[in-house]
Amino acid sequence: MKKLALTISLLLVAGLFSGVFAGSGDSPQSPPIGEAAPEFTLVNQNGEEVSLSDFRGSFVVLEWLNHDCPFVRKFYGAGEMQRLQRHYAEHDVVWLSIISSREGEQGHLTQEQAREAMRAHNSAQHAILIDEPGNVGRAYNARTTPHMFVIDPDGILLYDGAIDSVPSANPDTIAEAENYLVAALDAAMAGEPVAIPTTRPYGCSVKY
Repeated sequence: MKKLALTISLLLVAGLFSGVFAGSGDSPQSPPIGEAAPEFTLVNQNGEEVSLSDFRGSFVVLEWLNHDCPFVRKFYGAGEMQRLQRHYAEHDVVWLSIISSREGEQGHLTQEQAREAMRAHNSAQHAILIDEPGNVGRAYNARTTPHMFVIDPDGILLYDGAIDSVPSANPDTIAEAENYLVAALDAAMAGEPVAIPTTRPYGCSVKY
């Protein structure tokens, strides 16, 4: 019985973290770096339609979000994601968090729940967008939460991948990690090329 219980526990853990290491090189649907980011229109936490084209002229960060994912909790629990959201908002960067979890799956939120999540986490993104059918997530080939993208003021995709270099759910690793998102944004905003435009995203699998 003990062996059976251990086996079941391991299977449950494996299921939860099935997306920890998303594959690279096997994703032909990923939008190409250096080309136009896929356009979309989604409804935000207030029931308002938001389109990517609304923000032409600004840098845009897309963050795939699932507050129940330990890898997301790593950054929100430590206040790091909120710090980055506020820092870049001061530089006129638009930060959009997208939830592609379908109804009944981990991380799915209604508009009302998304508003409450923003309050509860004291987050500072421009909006939480509800992608319940998962069409936008699939257009970007978003594989994990978090999975980060950077788009320039002309609508060109500059970065696609992990938020940082340490694929761990332990918040103690934040300080030691190289933050790929920060490096990409800071370089682009300074008019310099992004040195590392793609990385392997890590986190929980997006619950399409």
